[in-house]
Amino acid sequence: MMKDVCIYCASSTSIDKKYIEAAELLTEKLVKNGYGIVYGGGEVGLMGAVANKALSLNGRVTGVIPRFMVKVEWAHKGVKNMVQVETMAERKTKLVEGVSAVIALPGSTGTLDELIDILSLKKLGKFTRPVIIVNSFGFYDHLLSLFDKMIEERFMRPEHRELWTVIENPEDIIEAIDNAPKWNEDAIKIAAV
Repeated sequence: MMKDVCIYCASSTSIDKKYIEAAELLTEKLVKNGYGIVYGGGEVGLMGAVANKALSLNGRVTGVIPRFMVKVEWAHKGVKNMVQVETMAERKTKLVEGVSAVIALPGSTGTLDELIDILSLKKLGKFTRPVIIVNSFGFYDHLLSLFDKMIEERFMRPEHRELWTVIENPEDIIEAIDNAPKWNEDAIKIAAV
């Protein structure tokens, strides 16, 4: 049975090479464990690194990209399965359709938007699969501190910590997916605000 994961990540070409190497390592682990990659369709930055690594290993890659990005030639030319959509909102919906997990690599506002959106959907019970935050080189430390503050100040319940799993090492991705807390109707009822 085919299984796919959605990867949120940066398109910046200016980032440190260590983030690219971490993304490639994570992608290799996923592909070698039978996962296909669904991502934002870009050709550069971490997006390009993820797609290129998966393609080099004969992995399945699906890009999801708005038409306006295709018009300015941001789409990865080597990805044959490129789904074009009209809006960024439609892209977010398509990215997570039928995936086994969502993985957030380091990124900018777009990545953060996608991550917060999927966590909100999971909190509401509209997405129940694992959400893995890859905290390479402490990239997400401040965001995770903010989540702790939200819980400390009772904007979220302590049970909401189970909405996500954090890993520091990309090599831990398969174990993180397999061992993520189950988020089903019972968990939603317990954590309901």
